[in-house]
Amino acid sequence: MRAVASILGLVIVLAVVWLLVKTQFTQGPMGGAPPKQMIDVVGVKTDLAALAQAERAYLASHGSYASIEQLQQDGAINFSGANRGYNYNTEVNDGQHFKITATPSDPAKTGWPTLWVDENMEVTQE
Repeated sequence: MRAVASILGLVIVLAVVWLLVKTQFTQGPMGGAPPKQMIDVVGVKTDLAALAQAERAYLASHGSYASIEQLQQDGAINFSGANRGYNYNTEVNDGQHFKITATPSDPAKTGWPTLWVDENMEVTQE
């Protein structure tokens, strides 16, 4: 009888451990986003930071901010955000303010965050 209880206890412990491990690998750390989403969002944040740096350099040399297309034509960036499944859009106001927004374009990324950066160089997630 004692052996059966020990085996049953071991099976219960193994089931709990299996569920915890499965949850960690499907939801990411601390119950957050799945790992694929976390990786892609970090990549988008890196893209936005690089674009903001290119805007800053363009401002220093041209006296105003530019669209992504203008930055590409000027050679300031060699960029295509298509590989991450996000669209990048630039809003330039008076040449002295900019906002670059990254929105999910891939239908599989419905519900993923929209991110943006402006002249303050801080990437924000909505």
